[in-house]
Amino acid sequence: MKKLFFALSFILTVFASSCIPHKDTLYIQEKESTIDSLQTIVEKQKPYRIQINDILNIRVKALDQENVQIFNPIGEADLNAGSVERSYFDGFTVDVHGNIRIPTLGKMNVLGYTTEEIEQMIEEKLLAEEFKETANIFVTVKLTGLKYVTTGEIGSTGTKVLFQERVNILEAIANSGDIPVTGDKKDVLIIRQYPQGQKIHHLDLTDINVMDSPYYYIQPNDMIYVKPLKQKAWGTGTNVLQNIGAVATVLSLITTTVLLFQRI
Repeated sequence: MKKLFFALSFILTVFASSCIPHKDTLYIQEKESTIDSLQTIVEKQKPYRIQINDILNIRVKALDQENVQIFNPIGEADLNAGSVERSYFDGFTVDVHGNIRIPTLGKMNVLGYTTEEIEQMIEEKLLAEEFKETANIFVTVKLTGLKYVTTGEIGSTGTKVLFQERVNILEAIANSGDIPVTGDKKDVLIIRQYPQGQKIHHLDLTDINVMDSPYYYIQPNDMIYVKPLKQKAWGTGTNVLQNIGAVATVLSLITTTVLLFQRI
């Protein structure tokens, strides 16, 4: 009887310890005394600089719109439709040398520039080579959607595109079906592309201070990887009730096996 009691106690202890703590399932908790992080976020969120393989949407407007039609391959109706495929074919892709090729203007290097800087560069080039100031040239340059990839223990994996200027990590995860209970919110990996290669950044989404991180806002072509918790690998339940059911199943199996051996 004592052996059975100790065995039962041991099993219950193991399964109870395998439960996922409630605090590990919550986002942005105030783990320490925090201060208003708005100023920090503004300082750390630097403008995005164009990288190789980015696709730019360039629009040129003027008093006489027919004169600039050649610079606008995407019609207004198609632009409003927001087709990712159409953007791929009609947008301006940054090649491996950091160049884009614009009608009549030729190649222009945009690698490492912000969209605002590229707007100014194109505007100056148009005024110098194609138009007079009286044409009232107005140039807008935008990324054709913010593309990122999700993988690991997350609701929906694969490539995602959001048509926003800025997207934070929580928005990106919410758009991908959220992280299930079995996902590790304390160590979410951001795999980011840099000119010199890839780098991995770690984010603790259970800590409110994550909003102070320079990686809180994702960038185009980021990969978000969510690791599974050890509890999933163990195959145990995620809460006490599920573990009790698992214990009952194990005990039932042990009891049945013992009874069968006694009858032999």
